[in-house]
Amino acid sequence: MILFGTKSETLERLERLVKCAIVLPQLQFTAYEWRYRQSEILDSLKQLSWSGAPLIVRSSAAWEDGIAASYAGRYDSVLDVNGESEAIQAVNRVLASYQDEDPVHHVFIQPMLPYVAISGVAFGVNPNNGGNYIVINYDDVSGATDAVTSGTTNHLKTYHYFKGSPLPAVRPLNQIVDLMDELEHIFETPRLDIEFAVDKAGKLYLFQVRPLLLTCDLASLDHQSAILKRIYDKVGQGQARQPYLYGHKTVYGVMPDWNPAEIIGIRPRPLALSLYKELVTDSIWAYQRSRYGYKNVRSFPLLIDLGGFPYIDVRVSFNSFLPKELDAELSEKLLNYYMQSLIDNPQNHDKVEFEIIFSCFTFDLDTRLEILYEHGFTKPELKQLSLCLKDLTNHIVCTENGLLQNDLSKINELEARCSELLDSSIDKVSKIYWLLEDCKRYGTLPFAGLARGGFVAVQMLRSLVSIGILSESDYHHYMSSLETVSTQISMDYAQLDMEEFLAKYGHLRPGTYEICSLRYDEAPDQYFEFSSSRELNRVIEKPSFFLSLAQYKRIQALLTEHGLLDGNVLGLFDFFKTAIEGREYSKFVFTKSLSEAIRLFGQLAEEYGISKEEASFANIEVIKRAYESDCDIQGLLLDSVKAGRQRYEATLQLELPPLITEPSNVWFFSQPELEPNFITMNQVTSKIAFSHEDHESLRGSILFLPSADPGYDWIFSKGIAGLVTMYGGVNSHMAIRAGELSIPAVIGVGENLYNHYGNAKVLAIDCAGKNMRIIQ
Repeated sequence: MILFGTKSETLERLERLVKCAIVLPQLQFTAYEWRYRQSEILDSLKQLSWSGAPLIVRSSAAWEDGIAASYAGRYDSVLDVNGESEAIQAVNRVLASYQDEDPVHHVFIQPMLPYVAISGVAFGVNPNNGGNYIVINYDDVSGATDAVTSGTTNHLKTYHYFKGSPLPAVRPLNQIVDLMDELEHIFETPRLDIEFAVDKAGKLYLFQVRPLLLTCDLASLDHQSAILKRIYDKVGQGQARQPYLYGHKTVYGVMPDWNPAEIIGIRPRPLALSLYKELVTDSIWAYQRSRYGYKNVRSFPLLIDLGGFPYIDVRVSFNSFLPKELDAELSEKLLNYYMQSLIDNPQNHDKVEFEIIFSCFTFDLDTRLEILYEHGFTKPELKQLSLCLKDLTNHIVCTENGLLQNDLSKINELEARCSELLDSSIDKVSKIYWLLEDCKRYGTLPFAGLARGGFVAVQMLRSLVSIGILSESDYHHYMSSLETVSTQISMDYAQLDMEEFLAKYGHLRPGTYEICSLRYDEAPDQYFEFSSSRELNRVIEKPSFFLSLAQYKRIQALLTEHGLLDGNVLGLFDFFKTAIEGREYSKFVFTKSLSEAIRLFGQLAEEYGISKEEASFANIEVIKRAYESDCDIQGLLLDSVKAGRQRYEATLQLELPPLITEPSNVWFFSQPELEPNFITMNQVTSKIAFSHEDHESLRGSILFLPSADPGYDWIFSKGIAGLVTMYGGVNSHMAIRAGELSIPAVIGVGENLYNHYGNAKVLAIDCAGKNMRIIQ
C-alpha cells in the first residue's frame, strides 16, 4: 500500500510500481524553490532528454487531490509549452492560479504525450451512487489529452463495467479496467479517480490518481452480482424464439413505443411503475392496438421490470405494429429486419416508428420502402406490405367506422364517472379501485387509440412536407393552429383567476404517476405566479393555416390515387385535427382520474401512519387485494412499502444501458449516442436553468428537464426561450408543445449530452442546423 501525496508526489510514487500503464517522467519543484532557485530548475530541465519536445506544466497544490476535497479543475495547467521563455510563463501562470504564496505548493513539468487516440477519466466505483462499476468517460475523436476534463468535447462517451462481471471488458478499454484493478490493490481502496490516455500504438498512460470523494455508501458486490445474474439470465431467455411472436430474438429498451423513460423515468419508484403497468403496458396497450388493425398480442406485457428499470420488450412491440393481414412469412422476415436495424442503429431507439418500422401508410411510403430492397425484400413483398398499410390506415382515418369518435365518447364518459365516484360515500379503497378500473376502460384504453390516430396523423402530415406539398412553415403553422389542451392552458392562465384556473387544471402534476410530485392545486405558487401584476385577458395570437388551391388539388389527387377517403381532403384534415387534439384531450382527462386515485392513495396511507414518501414504495396491487378481501390493510401496505423500498434502494445503485441488445450488456456497456430531436427551425442563445429554480431564473432561459412528461406544461407560462430534455421523442408532448409555441427545443438528448450541456452557463441551440454549442 502507498499513501496519496500531492498530484506530482503520487505519480512519482507510482512510476515504478504500476505495471498496467506508463507514468510519464517529471520534474517537480516547490513554489519556494521556483522563487529562489529558478535558474537551477531551468538548468535541470535542460538536462532531461525529453525537454526539447512540447511540455505540459501542471499544478500540484498542497491541498489539491486530497482526501477531504479534490479541487478538480480549480488550478491551471498549461499545455504545449515550447522553450525556456514559455516554460517560465507557464510556471508563473500555474503558481498564480493558487491565489496564495504558500511555499509548499508544487509545480511539475512533463513531456506532452503525442499521437493520442483515447483520453479520459475513470472512477473505481460509480461516483453517483456507490455501485460497483468502473466508469470510464472518454473521447476517442479529438486527439486532445484534456478533452474530457476541460469539457470541450462533443464526443464524450461513457463505458460502465461491473466489477463482478464474469466476462472481460471490451478492447481497448480493458486496459483501463486492468489498471483500475491494479491501483485498487496498491491503494487498498476502490475509491479512485484517474486520468489517462492511450496513444495510437495502444499504450496506456496514467496522468493522475486521486481519492474519489463519495457521499454515499458502497454497494454490496455480492448483492449486486446476484441481481445482475438474474437479469442476465432473463435477457438470455429473450434470445430464444417465443411462441405466438414473430422474430428470432428480442432486445429491451427504455424508450421505444410507450417510452417509459419519458413518462416514469428510468428508475421509477414502485408505485409509479406498478401504476404504469396496470393502466397501460400490461394489457390495455395491446387490446387497443389490435382494434386499430394490427396483430393481436394481447396476452403479452409490453413492459418488463429488470432490476427496477422499466424496459420495453421490443419484439412484442414490433409485433404489435405488423398489419393484421400481413402473411406469416413476410411478418417474420420484416420483424427480424426491424430488430437488426435497431441493433445496428441504437441511436434511433427513441424514434423507431420514424426511422425503423413501417406502421402506417404515408404519401412518401413507396420511397421509404425502397430501403428494404437493400435487405433482400422482393417487389411482391413490398407491394403486399404497402397494401396492408394502406388498408390499415384507411381503417383508422375513415370516419365511418367511428374509431376515433368512439374513443372520444368514452373519454367524455370518464369525466362524469370520475365525478360520480368522488362524490359517492364508498370507502377510500373502493374509490381508488374503481377510479383505476374506470381509468383503464374509459381513459387509457381510448387514449391508446387516439394516440395511435395522432401518430398516424403526424406521420401523414410530415409526408406531405417530404414530398413537397407542404412546407416546414406550413406544417408548424398547422400544428400551432390546433386547439390542444396545452394551448388552452396558456390561454386560461392569461384569462382566469387562480381559483378558476386550478379548478380546471389543479389535478395536473409534473410526474403524472408519481405520488411525491405535487399537483398544481397542492402547490400553485411553485408552478405559477397568480399575482395582481399578471396580465389577465391577454389574447394569445395563433398563426393561421390554409391550403392553396394547388395544394388542395395535389392532396386530392393523392387520396384518389391511393384509394383513401374517396379523395376527401377536408375529411383528411378533419381526421388530423380530431386525432391530434383528441390525443392531448384524452391524456388530460384520464390523468384526472389517475391523479385523484393517487391523492386518495396518499390519504389512505396517512391514515395508517405511512407518509406519501413511504407510500411511493408500495405496489398498487395492494388496492386490488384490499378490495377483494378482508385483509389487514395496514399490514398489507407496510409489507408492500418495505419490499418496494428494499428493491428500489438496490435499483438506485445499479446501472443498465437504455438499450439491451445482448445479455453481456448487463455486465458492461457504452452509453449509446442518441440522435436528438430538434423542434422548430429556430435559434436561441441564452443562459440555462432547471425547473427547481425560482420563477425569475426561468424567464428567458433554456430550460433543462429530465423528461418530456406532460405534467411539466406549467413551464410554458414562465417565458422560457428554449428547452432541452434528457428523454422524449419527436412525437412526445413536449415536442408537440414546443412546436406549437415556436420554442426551439432539443428533445431526448440522452444522459451523456444532457449532463454535458447541463454544465454550461450559456448555450446556443440552432434547430435548423441541428446543432448545440456551449458559449460559456
